[in-house]
Amino acid sequence: MKEPMNPSSARRIGRRIGIVGIATAALVATLTGCSKAQGGSSGQYGFDEAQQSKSSTITVWVDATRAPAVKAFEDANPSVKVKTVTYDGSANGSNSFKTKMALFDRSGSGWPDVVFSTQNNDAAWASQKTAGKQPYAAVLDKGLVPSSVLGDFAKGSLDPCTVDGTVYCLRNDLAQNVLWYDKTLLDKFGYSLPKTWEEYQQLSAKVAKDHPGYITGSVGDPWPEIFMWSSKCQANDITGAREVTVNTTSKECTRAAGLIDAGVANKSLSTLSVFSPDFVKKYSGKVLLMPGPAWFAGAIFNNKDSLNLPKGELGVADPLAWNGEQPVTGDVGGGTWFISSHSKNLAAATKFAQYVTTQDGYQVDQAPGYPAYAPAAAKWLAKQASSGYYATSLDPITTAASQVWSGWGYGSFSQEAIWAKVMQPLITSGKPTADGLAAWGTEIKNQAQVNGYTVK
Repeated sequence: MKEPMNPSSARRIGRRIGIVGIATAALVATLTGCSKAQGGSSGQYGFDEAQQSKSSTITVWVDATRAPAVKAFEDANPSVKVKTVTYDGSANGSNSFKTKMALFDRSGSGWPDVVFSTQNNDAAWASQKTAGKQPYAAVLDKGLVPSSVLGDFAKGSLDPCTVDGTVYCLRNDLAQNVLWYDKTLLDKFGYSLPKTWEEYQQLSAKVAKDHPGYITGSVGDPWPEIFMWSSKCQANDITGAREVTVNTTSKECTRAAGLIDAGVANKSLSTLSVFSPDFVKKYSGKVLLMPGPAWFAGAIFNNKDSLNLPKGELGVADPLAWNGEQPVTGDVGGGTWFISSHSKNLAAATKFAQYVTTQDGYQVDQAPGYPAYAPAAAKWLAKQASSGYYATSLDPITTAASQVWSGWGYGSFSQEAIWAKVMQPLITSGKPTADGLAAWGTEIKNQAQVNGYTVK
């Protein structure tokens, strides 16, 4: 998988190439309170266009993991001049994309033609005016990108890109959560795969008792999307462009917190980041189960710099369900590509964005994660299956793509940053996350209101 699958929203493993620093702005222009996207509509594509120059160089911002996408495009389109800037991709809620665009808005120049973001919530702000300037994001579904292309993206995959029915970005990959497991270890220990979260918790307790040192998951990274989203916790229910419903003390939230707390207490859940050297040193060969996104396969398991699980051992199973409920899942990442409404070469910028999201030269041959573009996803999965690396069918990845719960939305505030501030300290100190649910909800509401949301 990501060159084997790599995270769209996580810290990167391995050598980062030529990172251009992105300065942090002290002040960020405030989003307007209007619920509608606020671009001009006098241009042929639904926004005011800059004077076009079809021979001009396009500037593309990517994280280090997406650098091969730029190279693939340049190889396939040598006549298009591209300047590449490598930045952090706004990973883990850094907001560098939003912050820098606000600075360009203030100066009136400098906007890159195309930007990749590891986050799924950038359309919420990029579709809005800031400081009186037109939105950064170009409207894509008014002719700039053909409807036939947009229609071939997986069902629901463009939801993070859509504000009030208008599409503002293209999804790079899907990051649906599944249940990864070491089939060799599972067979050796004589365990059966859990089908429900209750069975998962029971098995985790048994593993902790019978095989101390082995783990069944990790909560060391600030990703509420793995356990909370999969439990239908209503922490991020975006009901309108500027409306959110938050309830973090419901049954759905408390049961997920209880599962986390039990696993941390008996040490079946690691509290180390899966990208840390300590995690690799401590748990190589000792990860029995791991709920997590599709890209975990390549980022963690099939990665010589991480767990490096041998060929024929890694299995994947369907997302777990809670007793008496249909299975749902969350997703951790799945990056997005934006075209600038300020671009002086929309033709080249659009050609680039379409290539890196739809063409086999990148999405099938090189992309680390499960493509959001359905025709590429089918080929990508077939390629992974034919590699002989996996111990099981990869069908659960396809199944999970259609089971992402719609009650967790894509607001302009970072759930990862909020979780890192309120809940992660409880996890790392061994204190119950159940005790922090109310405070978590309060912080979500505060951040939502700061970003112009009406909280219900």
